[in-house]
Amino acid sequence: MAGAEVIELLLRGIAIGALAATAVGLWRGGRGQPARIAGVLLALGVAAYALQSSPAAHDAIQPIAPIVHFLALGGGGLFWLFVVTLFGDRQLTVWTLAPFLGLTALGLVGWLTPAPADGPIWVVHNLIEGGLAAHALLVLARSRRGDLVETRRRLRGPFLAVVTLFVLVLTSLEIGEVFGVTAPWYSLAGAAALAFFSTLGAMVFLHADAALFGAVKDAEAREGDTLDAGERHLLERLTAAMEREEAWRREGLTIGALAEAVGAPEHQLRRLINDRLGHRNFAAFVNAHRIEAAKAALTDPARAREPVSAIAFELGFGSLGPFNRAFKEATGQTPSEWRRQSLSVGSPIPENPG
Repeated sequence: MAGAEVIELLLRGIAIGALAATAVGLWRGGRGQPARIAGVLLALGVAAYALQSSPAAHDAIQPIAPIVHFLALGGGGLFWLFVVTLFGDRQLTVWTLAPFLGLTALGLVGWLTPAPADGPIWVVHNLIEGGLAAHALLVLARSRRGDLVETRRRLRGPFLAVVTLFVLVLTSLEIGEVFGVTAPWYSLAGAAALAFFSTLGAMVFLHADAALFGAVKDAEAREGDTLDAGERHLLERLTAAMEREEAWRREGLTIGALAEAVGAPEHQLRRLINDRLGHRNFAAFVNAHRIEAAKAALTDPARAREPVSAIAFELGFGSLGPFNRAFKEATGQTPSEWRRQSLSVGSPIPENPG
């Protein structure tokens, strides 16, 4: 075996070891948290990719090659899932798992299609992976302003820069290989990148604050904390702004605008809402007030013929779609289902798609 192949196998071994440690650490750190589950799945998918993309490791993994190849097919979907659960507070549902399942299905088609007819399939597969990565990074960037978890806010910038570079390079190399653009050093360079980023990921996520993954104090623990005079005063002003003045009705309300309204620095308000009220992002905090008001409006017989869209706009939602999603996430039902059950009559609003 040539020296370059030995180095490549060593680098891939380092990557797989780091990924295995990350998966075990995430799993043991808090079972049931969506971001940890997504992280375990991503680690397994990347480890499988590290094996199946190596010509030097091909013979060694031959007995389990089909399993390894299958696990690597949906890696782009697992990366997207990890980002939206970790930074977007999304739950594991059929819809959030759909990109992974779709990529895996498309990869199976490409795998079973003989060359050269499989070329276009793999191009589409790689383009979808690139699109998912771009969307994940957009979610990462756009949700920063409303993020209330300080550990997560600090991680966003470095994570965005490192992953963007890695995804762009990896996707470009894979698409180039489909069209026959390759070089002897591709495999070694890919192994080095995998070892570096996998080790870096293990260092970051194995020692991260538990709050990063969704572990927040329960209500009883928060109530047991002692508020200092400044926090108590700020909480009173926040309560007045949200409950008496109904600041949550303002469309496009930002944490900066609310901080200005209550006369407090933005970072103090973020910490109060996260540490004392248990919300991980500002949109969830605002929507909690809006959904409570929506429940009352939808169960009011006097408003039974009022379109759901009108209620959504009244409560500060810019459109019906986000209102429907937020309401169902909070209650398990669409607004129309809630209304029908509460009033025990069919919805008289034919234009209501909720």
